[in-house]
Order: sequence, then C-alpha cells, then structure tokens
Amino acid sequence: MATVRFSSAPPAVRLRHVLNWINLSTPLGLAVARAGGTRRRPGPMLLTLAEGYRWPFPTGGAFTVGDVVITRSTIGRLQQRHPRVLRHEEIHSRQWAYCLGLLFLPLYGLAMAWSWIRTGDRAARCFFERQAGLADGGYQDVPLRSRRGSRTAHDA
Repeated sequence: MATVRFSSAPPAVRLRHVLNWINLSTPLGLAVARAGGTRRRPGPMLLTLAEGYRWPFPTGGAFTVGDVVITRSTIGRLQQRHPRVLRHEEIHSRQWAYCLGLLFLPLYGLAMAWSWIRTGDRAARCFFERQAGLADGGYQDVPLRSRRGSRTAHDA
C-alpha cells in the first residue's frame, strides 16, 4: 500500500479520514502516539504510522486509534510476520469512524469480553477483530468453549 494524498484517496477513505478527525479519535491517536514517544510518518490510505511506542499497554503487535496505527516495533517488521496487517488496521480505523469515535472503546471492550467468555481468547470471537480479518492481524480462530451442563437433543 502506497502513501496517498487526500485529493487522490478514494471517496470512502476520505470520508473515514474526515469522520475520524470530527469524532476526535485521530487527534486522540496522535496524542497517544506522541505520549508513547513514537516516530510518526504518513502511511497508506491516509493513515498515520507511529512506530517505537514505549508503553506496555495495550498489548499486541499494533493498535489503531482513529487513523493512527501505533506499534512498539516498526511497520516493516510487522508486515514481515503479517503482510496484510495494514489492511487489518485500516479496517479498525473504519470501525472508529462508524462507532462515532470514543464509543468504539466500550464496544470493543464488550466484544473482547464476549470472545474471552466464549473461547478463552480475547480476539477469536471479537466482532471487530473478525471483521478486520483475524489472520491479517496475526490472530488465530479458536473454537468455542463447550458449555457445562448444556444438553443436546439426543441427551434429553
């Protein structure tokens, strides 16, 4: 994915970008990246890439706040392990837009808790991670936990 200018970006990308500025998620992402001591540079699809994040939370190879993709490592190293990671993170950027910014955080937290309850894994059944592509983000699909005490039709 090559870096694009606003004027040459597809209309849907421009809309997402504008919405994430209006809903304040991109300014929040830039503040988190700055506070975390990152080096920032323009990326593809009007994303900002922030590398060298120094804080221990959140965990994971990368996370996105608005249109800002933040990693402790470098995007190049992430792409060596997961070539489609920027596609995955760009979808998270869209999610920030359609969740109206900060509303994304509690919704993501609930989806992650649901996944943990159902599988013992925070991402496997998280709606947002599945929509972004589990494998693209370096996650694995995990089977559902069996329900204790549940009965099937032939048990009754």
